[in-house]
Amino acid sequence: MSHLPPCPECDSQYTYEEGVLLVCPECAHEWAIDDPLRDDTPGSVIKDSVGNVLQDGDTVTVIKDLKVKGSSAVVKVGTKVKNIRLVEGDHDIDCKIDGIGAMKLKSQFVKKS
Repeated sequence: MSHLPPCPECDSQYTYEEGVLLVCPECAHEWAIDDPLRDDTPGSVIKDSVGNVLQDGDTVTVIKDLKVKGSSAVVKVGTKVKNIRLVEGDHDIDCKIDGIGAMKLKSQFVKKS
């Protein structure tokens, strides 16, 4: 039996693997097992799915269909998102998508345009 790291959000010891993610059953936090695109140190650099450095105001393209939680809407692959804002946390891009509204995205699902 392998030893998995505790949840970075709530320090729960009951984390489990689900595909390429680790999941916490207590707080529902999900994170990548080995995420080379993200460094969680303060002032860290946020990179897109192919390693390009992202900055506030950039335009990105969604690389995977993303279901919108709590809605039947889907952000389709190829959707351009303009004027992003980088924030701290698991979903590190704050943006506004035409037809859907304000939402947060993970940098691993976008590519810099």
